Amino acid sequence: MEKLALYGGTPVKTTPYGTGKRFGREELVNLEEALNQNSLFYWKGAMTTRFCEKFSRMYNTKYCVTTTSGTASIHVALGALGVGPGDEVITSPITDMGSLIGILYQNAVPVFADLDPHTYNMTAQSVAAKITERTKAVVVVHLAGNAAEIDKIVEIARDRGIYVVEDCAQSYCCRYKGKYAGTFGDIGCFSINDFKHISAGDGGMVITNNEELYHKALMFADKNYNRLGESVVKSVHQLAPNYRMNELTAAVGLAQLDRVEEICRKRNAFGDKLNAALQGIQGIYPHKIQEGCQSSYWFYMLRVNEEELGTTRAEFVKALAAEGLYVQEGYIACCVYQQEMFKNKTVYGKNCQYPLENMEYKDGDCPVAEEILATAVKLPVSEFYTEQDLTDVVTAIKKVCAYYSSKK
Repeated sequence: MEKLALYGGTPVKTTPYGTGKRFGREELVNLEEALNQNSLFYWKGAMTTRFCEKFSRMYNTKYCVTTTSGTASIHVALGALGVGPGDEVITSPITDMGSLIGILYQNAVPVFADLDPHTYNMTAQSVAAKITERTKAVVVVHLAGNAAEIDKIVEIARDRGIYVVEDCAQSYCCRYKGKYAGTFGDIGCFSINDFKHISAGDGGMVITNNEELYHKALMFADKNYNRLGESVVKSVHQLAPNYRMNELTAAVGLAQLDRVEEICRKRNAFGDKLNAALQGIQGIYPHKIQEGCQSSYWFYMLRVNEEELGTTRAEFVKALAAEGLYVQEGYIACCVYQQEMFKNKTVYGKNCQYPLENMEYKDGDCPVAEEILATAVKLPVSEFYTEQDLTDVVTAIKKVCAYYSSKK
């Protein structure tokens, strides 16, 4: 049995991971054009308009509204849908706080639905179990480039008059049964911050085929000013934030859109090959991609069964790191409802329980999600990774698994 690098053996990966430049001449050309406009305001320049038109064509949708972030995109979507005080919004317990901030700023109540143990996404069954007479919307998080069973969730929601928002911040060019995630529900939300498939530093988009929702989203992202009307500020009927994207961000984003499909193609190829190579290894549960779907792998996450593996997750991760892999134990620290602001109801400070006063968030609320985080191992994916990187990752995982299996 080959000795692990953790115990003095030779590491598998001795060459650096592939890297590359995310930005190039195209971004510079667009930035210069934007500056030469003599205005960087989104409604006066050409970059934001061109960005929206290009993204709408890519996703075959009628309307696109830009925002300052993926977090802002979800808030805009909820504002456009009329989510307000006391409304319940069902979402995932394994997600970034950005999926929840808009819910809470609208004084609505997050309700968490449990996940499939291998796709790490909400199921239609789990969503249905959480619906009450106060449910206004579902925010479906397509985690890590992998689509949830969005058609079934949409069907359940529409039968009950509930809106569906798709959080696609991690899921560009992610396909569910041949169709892009983000185009099934009422509104799709995206992010172009620096930690996504494409980057403009920060920024976001919402897409929809509903003209009324488009108008409401456009206004909600812009202090509820009606730029499509005769007088911008003649009648501001409700509170709304300022989430306007500027022309410089749109200029960079416009160039990035030319790259996103190829970026996702390369990530898909790497992730699918890794997924195939890990099938059948004792103690390893590969990331499940549903039949007929295509993941764009914002990252790759497997799960371990410590008893079958013959070691702990912590030891397994240490061993992989010693072999030269980039690897992380778990994903986020805990399910979001286990955060202090939910458990102690301190959304607006120590002594304010509104809007969660009638809710109780506790350990065990979503047992599958908690088990996912307790057994997950995260591996990065990049469009710059090489075939050698893939070979090294697979070889190292098989080497470590074989070693501990032999010790049982």
